Amino acid sequence: MLQRLSVSNLAVVEKAEAEFAPGLNVLTGETGAGKSVLMGALELVLGGRADPSAVREGAKEAEVEADFGDIVARRVVSANGHSRAWINDEAASVSDLRELGRKLVDIHGPRSNQLLLEESFQRRTLDAYGKVGLKGYSAAWEALSRVRGEIAALADVDSDEDALDLLRYQVNELEEAGITTDDEDLAERHAAAAHAEEIVEAANEITEALGGDRGAADILVGLRPKFAAVSKHLSEAAAWASEAEDLTVRIQELSRSVADAAAKLDVDPGEFAEMDERLGVVNRLKRKYLKGGGAIADLISLLASKKAKLEALEGRDERLAKLRDEEKAALDAVKAAGAAVTKARKASGAKLAKAITRELVDLGFLQAKFSVRIDAAEPGPSGCDAVVYLFEPNPGESARPLADIASSGEIARVMLAVKGVIAAHDETGTLVFDEIDANIGGEAGRVVGEKMRAVARHRQVIAITHLPQSAVFGDRHLVVSKSVSGGRTRTRIASVDGEDRVKEIARMLGGEKLTTVARRHAEEMLKLGVGS
Repeated sequence: MLQRLSVSNLAVVEKAEAEFAPGLNVLTGETGAGKSVLMGALELVLGGRADPSAVREGAKEAEVEADFGDIVARRVVSANGHSRAWINDEAASVSDLRELGRKLVDIHGPRSNQLLLEESFQRRTLDAYGKVGLKGYSAAWEALSRVRGEIAALADVDSDEDALDLLRYQVNELEEAGITTDDEDLAERHAAAAHAEEIVEAANEITEALGGDRGAADILVGLRPKFAAVSKHLSEAAAWASEAEDLTVRIQELSRSVADAAAKLDVDPGEFAEMDERLGVVNRLKRKYLKGGGAIADLISLLASKKAKLEALEGRDERLAKLRDEEKAALDAVKAAGAAVTKARKASGAKLAKAITRELVDLGFLQAKFSVRIDAAEPGPSGCDAVVYLFEPNPGESARPLADIASSGEIARVMLAVKGVIAAHDETGTLVFDEIDANIGGEAGRVVGEKMRAVARHRQVIAITHLPQSAVFGDRHLVVSKSVSGGRTRTRIASVDGEDRVKEIARMLGGEKLTTVARRHAEEMLKLGVGS
């Protein structure tokens, strides 16, 4: 729901702010006061075209902010044509604003692009009105889409015979190499074996220095009596003795580890030759398939992926044939489910057409007819139909799609008729009518007001109107007025009730001169409207 609209330096509006309420909000005021500018501002902040000429003369930029409670949209248009936008104070694109606007507001006026004209909206409202279920169809469509996705994936795989032969050769080469995780430390083992003599000689020197006669361990053992003697007279010497014992044990363990490692390096020439050949194979494969980099695990993974691709290619034709059969069955299921949806839509369309035609008669289209045409279409996510709303304004005239209706007043009243029927099923939170009652009056104007009030029971409605017969049905009445100060026109918006509202309705009835008759008439109309 739109709670607040703030406008600065847009057209004749220097600075104005309007606060809206749930239900029916009516905006009235003299011609030229800026009522339609406010609607233009709402369109602008929700992604409409930014016209730099709309920036108030003398100002650098125009700014509009719309507060929907938990969502605040803001847009700034500079006089040089640049436009900036924000949603909840985060930078946004115009397309972001436009998408947000489609979800929050449906505007109907001379300049707006109404949702009602879109086939998707007509289809959704028809389904909602007739409770047309798509669960079964959606499941069938998803199954078909899944099969078609697999077919497309296989079709994209290169099935060139030369490429297939190369893939077979690569898989065979990698498999024959028999690369396993045991090869991960091959290079390390090979290096150790290649330098075995050097390593063993050094290891012997190390073990002799650590654990041989007069080695480090032997020296520490020989110092035990000295530690014991000193500890009798120096308390901290006991800790020295303990640390020396720990060092002795660690030196002995280190000596054994060095000796054990050296013993394992006793590799015979034949074993080393095998290791050398094996390392050559591994390095060659790394250079060929991993460009010299990578690990053993990468070669293992590469083999797995190439085998999977080879299996897919070699079984491609067979798999495709099977998938084609599955696609045919899935398409048959989609068409069967789609036929059931089509039948339900036609039944819903007949009922919806009668209900909307009755609404149109109330709105002044005494001999008009509304109809719903269901055209066959290629299966898609929403069925096998194209839904078209048709309007026949007078007998003898051909029924035309709503998009072909030239008069914005006609399309707005048709929209009101549609909304009056499907209001409870529509998801748009705010509905805006800009001069929906133009070129009508009297009883038709009163009916328009009643219809808007009825729609407003389900969602917020904002209506600009020149007819007092419509305005009296508003739950909130906003008056847009203008004044001249310093040679500049300024716009003001105020909520009116009580005596001020009586005066505004009387002004709408009798013009500038507030007559007693106009005032009494206004009071009677408000009693009927507000109290209805």
